[in-house]
Amino acid sequence: MRMAKEDVDVKMQIPGAVLRQQLDFGDATGYGKISGEYFSLAAGVDTTPLFVGLQGNSCQCPHWGYVLQGQITTTDERGAQETVRTNDLFYWPPGHNVKVDADAEIVMFSPQHQHSHVINHMIEKVKS
Repeated sequence: MRMAKEDVDVKMQIPGAVLRQQLDFGDATGYGKISGEYFSLAAGVDTTPLFVGLQGNSCQCPHWGYVLQGQITTTDERGAQETVRTNDLFYWPPGHNVKVDADAEIVMFSPQHQHSHVINHMIEKVKS
């Protein structure tokens, strides 16, 4: 299945971030259905306040992806950090927060049910 970025629904748009999610994008055995996602993120975006209230105050969904451009640093629940940059493939295990170091465009594949829960939590945080 191929999808253009513009054909993926915008699920959330706030200053500095546009989150797109395509539901039913495939099936990752053991995880159920997956979604294909494009994220456009501005330097300085930090998920820490958006994840407050989730287990461990972090995203508990794994992600597989590719950095089209930019730089992002993840911090896991133990405090370990990892930085991904333009043209890197990545896997982010459950239990992470994200800080955007340089304007970034990424493509991710995530277990649909788990990540929809996280995105819906962020949407509610922004409304508050």
